[in-house]
Amino acid sequence: MNIQPLPFDHPDAVKLNDAVQLEYVARYDDEGDLTPLDPSMFTPPHGLYLLAYDPLGRPVATGGWRTQDENDEGYADGDAELKRMYVVPEARGLGLARRILAALEADARAAGRTRMVLETGTAQPEAIALYTSSGYEPCAKFGLYRDYPNSRCFAKPLA
Repeated sequence: MNIQPLPFDHPDAVKLNDAVQLEYVARYDDEGDLTPLDPSMFTPPHGLYLLAYDPLGRPVATGGWRTQDENDEGYADGDAELKRMYVVPEARGLGLARRILAALEADARAAGRTRMVLETGTAQPEAIALYTSSGYEPCAKFGLYRDYPNSRCFAKPLA
């Protein structure tokens, strides 16, 4: 698999973002993730967006991080927030999410971020299993969905 940095608004990224939104709608029976995201949030050194391609050149996985610092949504100085981790169904089980996660952690660490944080939900047990097996632990809730009962937040020190 070929993993490469691309802009958040690249056509392949948009295609996978649309797919993950449909999955959120199906899993949570709602309108999807309404977190405001702008392509500039994922521009180095303040973030990074990765896409994985299969040997035929099809986009099959994605993930990014963006800088967060202390604010009224519960973030702390030095945070890097994971966003839009997704693997298409036919490419699941190949270790792509774990490879993207490791690359994002390394990049955020190199950018001086001290903690990786993420928000997921109870309807995504595969995501929770990935993160907990990668050293993430439950943390105080943050972000747009911090008051939702099915929201789960996790953090991992990057130092």
